[in-house]
Amino acid sequence: MRAQPLAANPTPGPCGKPLAVSVVIPVYNEQDRIADALTAIWSYFTELGTDTEIIVADDGSTDNTTVIAAAYASSHPGIRVLSLKHGGKAKAVLAGLHAARHPIAGFMDVDLATPLATWEACQNALAHGYDIAIASREGSGAERVGEPAYRHVMGRVFNGLVKLLILPGIDDTQCGFKFFTRHALDIILPRCQLYTEHDVSAGPRVTAFDVELLYIARKHGLRTAVVPITWHYGAKSKVNPVRDTIRNFRDVLAVRMNGWRGKYA
Repeated sequence: MRAQPLAANPTPGPCGKPLAVSVVIPVYNEQDRIADALTAIWSYFTELGTDTEIIVADDGSTDNTTVIAAAYASSHPGIRVLSLKHGGKAKAVLAGLHAARHPIAGFMDVDLATPLATWEACQNALAHGYDIAIASREGSGAERVGEPAYRHVMGRVFNGLVKLLILPGIDDTQCGFKFFTRHALDIILPRCQLYTEHDVSAGPRVTAFDVELLYIARKHGLRTAVVPITWHYGAKSKVNPVRDTIRNFRDVLAVRMNGWRGKYA
């Protein structure tokens, strides 16, 4: 089932009641911005009146990230910290999703490059029957701000390959802002093959675990809504264009092979 694009400014959900949501924030050595990120996220969802659980999935940070997050959580009910063994962003995200308690769960990056208001469009989609809602930096209504040209070109080449081999109709699989219904997670998470217990990605490396999540969803007929965004490139990005692109290509090929072998059935 192809992803469906949504307008950037949606109408409220059918019942007008915010959906309870678990928000996973994967972090690795983010002591300089974790407090500001938690303040922004907490304030945003509190003002919306949304029943929100914020899960800081700490990927074995070696700085004061965990200490700062734990101190913040001690005075803000609904925020909790998962102190994980270092294994890479994918494992941190997956651990957070497994730990989520609310009927809607998803993840966003600590740099908040995707506007928090994107959640309202995601909530609208999920309230209207979609199983998954993802932010997209490509396609009609989307815009990238401040991104170096070489990064944009590499991203387009990668997503072109993904569309050709695995996910036609989705222009951006890698934006770090995705939300799922509990029904979708119950289907997707047990079937994941990449970045499981023994598959470790050391360092702050970006991987294509998102591709696997979306591929499993499509394989099982789940509906994905695409929310176009205005995305701001972060000067402190930890992406290594060459190393991470190679790793992402490897992941895409692994997903394609797993699909052929029936591992997502």
